[in-house]
Amino acid sequence: MTTVDLNCDLGESFGVYSYGSDSEMMPMITSANIACGAHGGDPAVMRGSVDLALTHGVAMGAHVGLPDRLGFGRREIPTTPQEVYDLCLYQVGALDAFIRVRGATMQHVKLHGALYMMANRDRDLAHAVCAAVTDLDPTLKVYALPRSHLHAAAIESDLSTVVEVFADRPYLDDEVQMYDRTAELIGGPQEVIARTLAQLSALDGADSRTVCVHSDTPNAPLLLSELRNALIDAGFSFRSPQPSNRPPAPVADRSAQTPRTLEPAVAASTINSERAS
Repeated sequence: MTTVDLNCDLGESFGVYSYGSDSEMMPMITSANIACGAHGGDPAVMRGSVDLALTHGVAMGAHVGLPDRLGFGRREIPTTPQEVYDLCLYQVGALDAFIRVRGATMQHVKLHGALYMMANRDRDLAHAVCAAVTDLDPTLKVYALPRSHLHAAAIESDLSTVVEVFADRPYLDDEVQMYDRTAELIGGPQEVIARTLAQLSALDGADSRTVCVHSDTPNAPLLLSELRNALIDAGFSFRSPQPSNRPPAPVADRSAQTPRTLEPAVAASTINSERAS
């Protein structure tokens, strides 16, 4: 039987604001992407999300986004590779602290919204993400879209990758339309199921595959339930890409190591010139 990972972006509530269907989605997934306080989430929500994932035996990853609560991390912000490196290190490290004090380990890193799309098409930003992951914990997996700069950068950085399919986002010319999430564009359950099976079939040679259903999609819990049943009927079983109880990566002695500074490449210079204009 073919295995596939089911993931969901969770823990995006903050303060008095509630977002998503976390308690309904968590029991049906195998990997949770937990927001780290930038586009969503806060310390209390991060702690609660870790506890909820552990209760249901769900593997955990850092859901790293741009620091833009007003736009929920879905608006592109001109950003340099160094800034992306710092954002990733800051957010992954924060979530890792909550996971470690529970005696557990983090499985992966998955970018959110605009940052995800930017790293998928910009080689320098993609390598900045992978540099942060490598420096913090090179055993972490990187979730990425197939044929993207992020996927290529992770492979070049000798990081394990998991190629991702979006069940509840439309595709146009083989490119995911990340921000089109109305029910009309997503389609009904049968359209979602057909699209997901087609995307998984196209990735048949990949070592690890994951399917994402977003918690803010209309009727997300029902959609995920129907998709799970359809995948079971198609011969799939569900498992996270690696066991969530693996031993923590040893913390290297870096007392004499100078913090990494990324050289601004052509893409970063272009971004800076656009920022100044």
